Amino acid sequence: MRIATWNVNSLRSRIDRVEAFLERHDVDVLAVQETKAKVDQLPLMGLQSLGYEVAAAGTSQWNGVALISRVGLEDVQVGFEGMPTYGEPAEAEARAIGAVCGGVRIWSLYVPNGRKPADPHYVYKLDWLARLRDQAKGWLGEDTALVGDWNVCPTDDDVFDPAQFKNSTHVTPAERAAFQGFLDDGYADVVRPFTPEPDNYTYWDYYRQRFERNRGLRIDFILGSPSLAGRVSHAFIDRDERAGKGASDHAPVVADLA
Repeated sequence: MRIATWNVNSLRSRIDRVEAFLERHDVDVLAVQETKAKVDQLPLMGLQSLGYEVAAAGTSQWNGVALISRVGLEDVQVGFEGMPTYGEPAEAEARAIGAVCGGVRIWSLYVPNGRKPADPHYVYKLDWLARLRDQAKGWLGEDTALVGDWNVCPTDDDVFDPAQFKNSTHVTPAERAAFQGFLDDGYADVVRPFTPEPDNYTYWDYYRQRFERNRGLRIDFILGSPSLAGRVSHAFIDRDERAGKGASDHAPVVADLA
């Protein structure tokens, strides 16, 4: 089974690319982040004609997550227990959706950005990760994949110039410790063994030809429970999908399960 994750930065704007990606790579399950639409606004007919079912969560032009599967969508959950709220009035944002697809519990996750270390959004981000970790401990005993845009660079190898991010989010000790917590509990970054080079990124800002100069960040991950990690036979980052007119600023991340 082939699973993938991709922050598409608007599903409506990039539906043609998504459909082509699914066909080109023969993907069974695609977890999507930043759909940027209400559920009833999503263009699903083409996906359905390709044999995919879709489960999605979205309330506005911000955030939004989805699972696109041709191997079933069972026990769909929008959000996880204890997921923090944010905003005025405070509400649960569309940042997490999970389902059992082909016997694997897959969560499409869009971790809050954090904005700046002094911003309330940063506190929200750390709380969000902590609450997710609390729940994820209970999923370790089954085939579980926590996939998506984590908005964390776990090591200096995951950022093109650590000095430029010295006072920024994504690289702070607290964020890195939060990500490491999942690994300490037993989850594994199933893609890194197949992409060990330090310049393998998943995100490049549109600013100043960052992609063309490979000035990127690695912030999109597939974390697998022990049993799922043991099934991974290959994984890669589809860097080519970041190229060309109308590309998302993220590249898809793909893993094959035996």
